[in-house]
Amino acid sequence: MFIKISAVASAVLLAGCVSTSSPVESNNVTNTAYTATTKPQTADFHKQTASAEKIAMRLWQQGLDVNAEPAPPDAAELEDLWERIQLQLTFNVPQTRPIVEQRNYYTNNQAYLDRVAARAQPFLHFIVQEIEKRNMPLELALLPIVESAFDPFAYSTAAAAGMWQFMPATGTRFGLKQNFWYDGRRDVVASTRAALDYLQYLHDKLEGDWLNAIAAYNSGEGRISKAIKRNQQKRLPTDFWSLDLPAETTAYVPKLLALVDILKRPDEFDIVWKFIANEPQIDLVSVEDQIDLMIAAEMAGISVAELQALNPGFNQWATDPQGPNYLVVPKHTSSVFTEKLASTPSQQLLRWKRYIVAKGDTIGKIAQQHDTNVSDLQRINKLSGNTIRLGQALLIPVAAQSTSNYELSAANRSAKAQKSGSGNKLSYTVKQGDTLWDISREHKVTVEQLTKWNSLAQRSTLKQGQQLVIWQQDAAVQPSGISRTVNYKVRKGDSLARIAQRFSISVSDIVKWNKIETDNYLQPGQQLKLVVNATQV
Repeated sequence: MFIKISAVASAVLLAGCVSTSSPVESNNVTNTAYTATTKPQTADFHKQTASAEKIAMRLWQQGLDVNAEPAPPDAAELEDLWERIQLQLTFNVPQTRPIVEQRNYYTNNQAYLDRVAARAQPFLHFIVQEIEKRNMPLELALLPIVESAFDPFAYSTAAAAGMWQFMPATGTRFGLKQNFWYDGRRDVVASTRAALDYLQYLHDKLEGDWLNAIAAYNSGEGRISKAIKRNQQKRLPTDFWSLDLPAETTAYVPKLLALVDILKRPDEFDIVWKFIANEPQIDLVSVEDQIDLMIAAEMAGISVAELQALNPGFNQWATDPQGPNYLVVPKHTSSVFTEKLASTPSQQLLRWKRYIVAKGDTIGKIAQQHDTNVSDLQRINKLSGNTIRLGQALLIPVAAQSTSNYELSAANRSAKAQKSGSGNKLSYTVKQGDTLWDISREHKVTVEQLTKWNSLAQRSTLKQGQQLVIWQQDAAVQPSGISRTVNYKVRKGDSLARIAQRFSISVSDIVKWNKIETDNYLQPGQQLKLVVNATQV
């Protein structure tokens, strides 16, 4: 057997053969302390040498490589969760322009990364564990930064929701229930598992290429599959960098790789990843019956807003009576919550109201008035249909407090968004045939503003009678000045948008004043009538 022994151990083995006469000078300075105690130190030195010889000989006899590199640390034993992720990163990060540009954005926004870390803190350990269980790349733990900045309440104008930004159909496909009480796309536990299922499926379908899988998560598996087939037909490579993809997707993967690069070598970019303890922060507690979130929060010893932040999947003031049958609670409160839950009768987990059906009541109207839904009223009261009779008694679950106190319910989040505008607040009732585009033009606002104020997706189908909030600028803050009509001759290269920008007016007004068909191009020399502020001409 060949054994390597370190230089230190070798020196120790040879030490017994070396003279121990005391040196009295070093760099021409007399070592008086050593000279005064030469005999005792010589004796101690012989003892230490003999001990070191025995240790080195024992290592040699056991066949241990005393010159070997130390074993890498166990990721699970590190104190900082970011270091646990960092230790397991495997993706190669090429220093291409798209990646460098994205990396520059992040490295110039330390405050943004701080906010991301704060949002990630309760959930990141759970996400890391789920990825490790499946032997998937730890780089995927950074994907929620790209998708939502770790915001479980994130909602896009394309109707994607949650930390992992699931579209409704994709969420349903991967088992995420969406109804009145609950949206699994916002449930961090359920959506994380669904996202990893989806990513693994994409990886297996797209030639085992993780970058292609991540790109498909953004733009859809069909689009990536078609791009791969096109390259195969042209005998071109089919890796992500070789595919012809939409601009959004070609920027999406570099965003993730830029974050990977920064986490691999944060010191080089002067970036700090805020400490997150490498230990579980949350517990899942089984709750078999529907429970009021206010009552659950009191049992756990936390505020209802804290409980809702950990359970963002619940849209209303209570859990879904049909499940999921768990609540996420802070790790340090789970034992207390579990004990109180076990000792509380199920009928005390909700408050109930006895309601007598009045003239003009419908089951839908009663459900809406009490922040519940028709199917649950039917189930609780054993109704076979929607028929109710005057004077009939119904049992209705009601919130323990005013529903306005459940800060993060869907209704209260929507109400907060509706208050986010400025100026005059209008209430608009949707008419038959209305679209967001029509309404935006009529009120001189953008579709993006309408969707933000009313928590809608840009492709939402409006219902007749639906109420929308519209914010319009106060007349007092409109540009002052005298209006005048200008006859404008269209120049080569002009567009409606460019003309509107030049004269500080809207495209819709130019179209209205001149009865322009928006499908037709402007022609050089064409005369337009513009009503503008005289001080800007």
